[in-house]
Amino acid sequence: MTDLEVVARGLVGGERSFEQLRCHPRLPLVACSDSERPAVHIWDCGAGQLRELGSVDLTSNAYGDAFGWERAERTPAVAWHPHQPLLVVTGEDGLRQWTPAGVSEPEGASASASYRSLAFSPDGQTLWGSPSFRDEGGGWESSDVLDLASGTIGAGPRWDTGVAEHPGGGLVATLTSDQGATHCLFARVDQGTAPAMMRPLRRALILDCDGYETPLFSADGRHIAVRGNAYDNSVEVFEFPSLHRVLATTLGDPSPGYPYPQEWLDQMEAWSRHNIAFGPQPGVLWIATPAGALVEVDLETRQAVEHDVLTGSRLSALAVTATGELLVAGSEGELVLLSVLTGSTQTRTTSRDVSRAAAIAFLEATAEIPDDGDDLETHLVLTDGTRTWEADDLAAVTAASATDPTWLQLQAAINKAQAQSE
Repeated sequence: MTDLEVVARGLVGGERSFEQLRCHPRLPLVACSDSERPAVHIWDCGAGQLRELGSVDLTSNAYGDAFGWERAERTPAVAWHPHQPLLVVTGEDGLRQWTPAGVSEPEGASASASYRSLAFSPDGQTLWGSPSFRDEGGGWESSDVLDLASGTIGAGPRWDTGVAEHPGGGLVATLTSDQGATHCLFARVDQGTAPAMMRPLRRALILDCDGYETPLFSADGRHIAVRGNAYDNSVEVFEFPSLHRVLATTLGDPSPGYPYPQEWLDQMEAWSRHNIAFGPQPGVLWIATPAGALVEVDLETRQAVEHDVLTGSRLSALAVTATGELLVAGSEGELVLLSVLTGSTQTRTTSRDVSRAAAIAFLEATAEIPDDGDDLETHLVLTDGTRTWEADDLAAVTAASATDPTWLQLQAAINKAQAQSE
């Protein structure tokens, strides 16, 4: 069994707590999203310490009673530079950046541009923003590509929920969401060119409904996890590169259907939307709970073990640091840094070799969508982790059972109605 050792504890101060933690991929830094107002606090989590370094405040107005989409629209999005101690934050007041020298407006980019999601390209030379600030009226149909050197803003492919870089390099994952179904898209990334572009690939995951968070890759690149959705506290994990689903579970009670009982809505709110992470050991997913515990899930055996972390405090966020330690936030304003004692002999070099092999295998098993492929869905080969559909397959579906995902039932009903009208 894995043991957890407390490395450091911190107290946020005041009445605030953190609802999301975004760790730098290579440096001992973490961006902490304030639960009370549109602000991001930067902490140092290295050398066995937790120490606040600064904050980016986008507005003085607290969230107050803002809920749902209204709250989401006011919540800042953040992106760490892949190599430098540089954080870019976007929100109601446009773009801001933090470095150890302080807060400023980004050079070479429109400081007034505002996005719901933001990401750096793997080489750090390009910022990707969604929805498009450039395309008035049709922003959700495309994204922006900000060349930081020249200051130009160009057009990019449609995506809407975060970008996750595969640890093997040259490959990223993101989401395109719709109320009926969400596609988890994979894209090749141009190497050595500026601005860097995402080139969507044909193989994709299809997820039921919408409302998911940014996908997560494991450190060895052999698993991808997706947290969502709008109607359930669901967690799905897929092997990579096969995309075979190895875990599908609901945290708490499943949706009882509309109208939703108040006790179920309270349960939905109690579970953090940013409460999963892959730690340093392969094949293990960590889940933070409202009861103050971390659940360690072995993806091969499906066994789960609870580790008590905070007593009397809901775990409001979970992340893994660049060195593989777990960082948790509590609803009472606590931060706790935990070392995972696994006794694993797997080296970082071995992990990099495994992840690189997984990325290459995925890229070799698919192809890029043509540049003129405006109708994305006609080019995708979709899987839900158990079945696979070509575009022509879905066009022919006219029957689905009550146990099939909502999107497939809707597709079958639409196809059947069209066939009957001909």
